[in-house]
Amino acid sequence: MRFWLSLFVAALSLITSAQAQRLPSNARPTHYALTITPDLKAATFAGEESIDLTLDAPATEITLNAAEITFTSVRAAGQVAGVSLDDAKEQATFTFEHALPAGPVTLQIRYTGILNDKLRGFYLSKTQQRGYGVTQFEPTDARRAFPSFDEPAMKATFDIELVLDEGDTAISNTQMVSDTPFGSEKHRVKFATTPRMSTYLVAFLVGEFACSTGKADGVPIRACSTPDKVKYTKYAVDAAQYILHYYNQYFGIPYPMPKLDMIALPDFEAGAMENFGCITYRETDLLVDSKNGSVPAKKNVAEVVAHEMAHQWFGDMVTMQWWDNLWLNEGFATWMEKKPLAAWHPEWNMQQERAAELNETLNYDSDSATRPIRATANTPDEINEMFDGIAYGKAGAVLAMVEHYIGPEVFRQGVHNYLAAHLYANATAEDFWTAQTEVSHQPVDRIMESFVNQPGVPLLHFTDKAMDAAQSRFYLSPLTMRASEAEQTQAWDVPTCLKGVAADLCRAMEPGGASTTIPEPFFFANAGATGYYRATYSQHQYSTILQLLETRFSPAERMLFLGEREALMRAGLIQVSDYLNLLRMVKKDDSAAVLETAAGGLLGVDARIASEEDRARLQAWICMQYRPVYDALGKPSKHDSFEKQSLRATLFGLLGFAGDKAIIAEASGFMNQLFRGKLSIDPAMTGTALAIAARNGDPSLYEKIRKASQVVRDPGLKTDFLHTLARFTNPALVEATLKYAISGEVRTQDSWVLLAILLSRPETHAQTWAFIQENWKQVQATLTESSGARIVSAVGSFCTQDERTQVEHFFAEHKVDASERTLKKSLESIDACIALRKSQQGELSRWLEAN
Repeated sequence: MRFWLSLFVAALSLITSAQAQRLPSNARPTHYALTITPDLKAATFAGEESIDLTLDAPATEITLNAAEITFTSVRAAGQVAGVSLDDAKEQATFTFEHALPAGPVTLQIRYTGILNDKLRGFYLSKTQQRGYGVTQFEPTDARRAFPSFDEPAMKATFDIELVLDEGDTAISNTQMVSDTPFGSEKHRVKFATTPRMSTYLVAFLVGEFACSTGKADGVPIRACSTPDKVKYTKYAVDAAQYILHYYNQYFGIPYPMPKLDMIALPDFEAGAMENFGCITYRETDLLVDSKNGSVPAKKNVAEVVAHEMAHQWFGDMVTMQWWDNLWLNEGFATWMEKKPLAAWHPEWNMQQERAAELNETLNYDSDSATRPIRATANTPDEINEMFDGIAYGKAGAVLAMVEHYIGPEVFRQGVHNYLAAHLYANATAEDFWTAQTEVSHQPVDRIMESFVNQPGVPLLHFTDKAMDAAQSRFYLSPLTMRASEAEQTQAWDVPTCLKGVAADLCRAMEPGGASTTIPEPFFFANAGATGYYRATYSQHQYSTILQLLETRFSPAERMLFLGEREALMRAGLIQVSDYLNLLRMVKKDDSAAVLETAAGGLLGVDARIASEEDRARLQAWICMQYRPVYDALGKPSKHDSFEKQSLRATLFGLLGFAGDKAIIAEASGFMNQLFRGKLSIDPAMTGTALAIAARNGDPSLYEKIRKASQVVRDPGLKTDFLHTLARFTNPALVEATLKYAISGEVRTQDSWVLLAILLSRPETHAQTWAFIQENWKQVQATLTESSGARIVSAVGSFCTQDERTQVEHFFAEHKVDASERTLKKSLESIDACIALRKSQQGELSRWLEAN
């Protein structure tokens, strides 16, 4: 997956350098005692630390991780150590004149550090009222807050103390056990000893917080924020109470910490972080108006809460041995997050959401630049690149597939056995699939190994007469798809669930189909919509599917089938005309998620295939087809179901995109009400209406939205207003948004989002790309370790050879951290779009002429 070097010596040097960033294995920490004294005004902190460790043999050197740390003194066994730093490896080596004996040793360390502005380590977050000292350590940034053995297998217990200014409070992983005066105008806050845990899960937050409280199964729960937003914290407590009890029952292992805190931070790059007992969140992922918030906003909060709470078992209590098995954390949490919500709110249709994510993940994984679920990761850059659609989406989807194959209760027992065998320890992929194989008596080990250790997506080829389905690897690009036909070296053990006339049948299809017999008759190869594969059918089988699509398929199965046909069209295996005819068949589908899948496909055809002339005709066709469907829904009512609200919002957005004048006027009316402080009967429409109004908006509307994004307190609405600035198409207003994004007035966590939205839109991408190239130094100054790769990802929406050449040359000269694979994927995406447009544009023109 990494680029190949032509010279063996150079390759060997690169591998050796990467492996050298791992710590020596001669020392194992058992306990840390930390005292941190932050100075929020000066953006610095001082630390006192003792590390109890065990040496396997006598040693004169101990190496651990440290970054942006200045050491004052290091002592052990009565000796003062010399300190040497390797900034490139983010390591510090302590050298002692006399060998330290094997066995227990305690390091005593004094040091200072900085509260940085890069949203990593121990960093500074600000509101208009004050500063906050907060932490984000995953994956390799605990070393910026305290010298440590900063690797996931180096688990230890922690005693944490914070020396604070008067008026400041603190939150950490465990409950506070004392708060005592300390000198002049300071106080010392001490927390209870933690369980054994990895360094990246430590958290300590300093500032002023206000909280809502609750309890579940005897565990105190708090949701906290800055004091001005505490009224938005109640819903998260309600969600956490339900989810904690659900997880206790599902896992058969009680929640492992004495309390659960969830804290919304003003500046936070990720959506959330699963620190043990002290989960931190971006404000929009924890805070929502419990009374007036939209159902999608509440659903988002509940889903993020469920994801991070799942980590308290998967990742925190049982942790992967090393980052190459990150999926043991993120894949599990992604798979698990929907289970409690499906039980809590069945009307949210979580299985349909799972199907939508499966379509997205299959597409993400269908290029030659993708990686296996388990991949090599040694350097911080390589580790950061692991946090992608494979670790989250593919790993979660493969788990869902295996669960469907062996049955939910059998799978649950396997999960329990796996967790129980590794409590407060570390585990590997083999540990998991061994537990599932033993409890199910099915070939889960072979299935998991073939999907975890190989990149890409299987494509199963079904025919009328064959007794088994041939396999190949599926590629989303027409060029790669054709090239791959000459050489097929991959095969999978695929648990396939066939939808039959009488009943569904699940079985494992081995490579070559040696032990597989396909029952007759069947008419769909992905019953339950959980299989991680694409499929092709004979013409007879396809005709049967079309006849039964709206009567025998669940909404999730319809979604997966529509997504599959779009993917086959993009791969050059079917014509765009066939795909559009299919979409026309489901235009009156009563599932909002199915219509949303169709709408996404139409937007893709518009962006990737249509010429300017065809774009106008395509949008006119969309208005003609979908306007009557929208009108049939009637006016919004407070009694509308979530499903009906979602249908209306989907059609409203599609018609607004297509330029329906009545919809644009309706969106303008929404805006007028909103600026007068009147909430819509259907709050789910707000974000969509904002985007439609902005697309057709003038400077006056732009200024209203910009001011609203600065003064509105509701985090969700505030973010909607901010992102709407990137929806204007007037070149002068696009320029204003670009300058605003890198001005320093937009929080670092949000500035890249504006650039990414503008890069991804056909109307604004050329102007945005030119601006980024011309102002790269200022753009780069706003980027964090993760957000740079997101800009590189956004240029993957380009679709001309000239733009591809510019992207390749620019990022070759202007390296972006942790984005090597992302750049390869973006370039391949551009290639795929160029090939798709070349092969399908004529067919689209002919179809539009006829329809």
